[in-house]
Amino acid sequence: MNLYYNMVMQKIMASQAEKLDVLRVNPYFNALDERVLGDLAQSTSLRRYEPDEIVCWQGETCEGLFILEEGSVKLFKLSPRGRELIIRVLQAETSFNEVPVFDRGQNPVNVAALEECHIWLVEAGAIRRCLEENPHMAGAVIQKLTENLRTLVEIVEELSFYQVTNRLARLIGRMTPEQLDERITQDQLAARLGTVREVAARSLRELERSGAIRVARRKIQVLDAAILNEWAAGPEL
Repeated sequence: MNLYYNMVMQKIMASQAEKLDVLRVNPYFNALDERVLGDLAQSTSLRRYEPDEIVCWQGETCEGLFILEEGSVKLFKLSPRGRELIIRVLQAETSFNEVPVFDRGQNPVNVAALEECHIWLVEAGAIRRCLEENPHMAGAVIQKLTENLRTLVEIVEELSFYQVTNRLARLIGRMTPEQLDERITQDQLAARLGTVREVAARSLRELERSGAIRVARRKIQVLDAAILNEWAAGPEL
């Protein structure tokens, strides 16, 4: 069953000053002068998405670079049978969908809002023209794409070399107190770990039996960070 939906996202009125403020602090554009930023701002807009609304589908034509201002989104893949694998969860002040902007390909992943989100869109064509006219921008592009590649390599490493319980411990260790205080289902954990619900449930029970965590009312509480860190460190397969 498809839990996601498309709708006509609501566009939010934004001033030129607000657009410039967003572009000035973004790593892709912060080295550009005001004239160039002003031109880029003409192709920048602000949108609002509801929880579970799709921001972009894998395989569709790239609209541009998204900059998350408020809320959180998940980048995910779907198997032919509909099983979900969450690649990353992104919080405010992060960018996504860079690759198709620069390689002119299609969107590589699906992106859905986890809560109400305000997201800036900088149109792909405008970014490409900006890069052609301002070659020094290439350094920022290379730096950010390199960081993204390192993150993906780490994800592949975890999926390849660590058991599910170890990966779960690593995931919990990276979660903020605010994220731990949110209700989370076993299905959601399974999607984050690249496994199925039953295996995620067994791993939760294993961490509970070891004294590392406690799960109550779908919330995870860390009881012993040292034990959790031992699980996070291995063993490797």
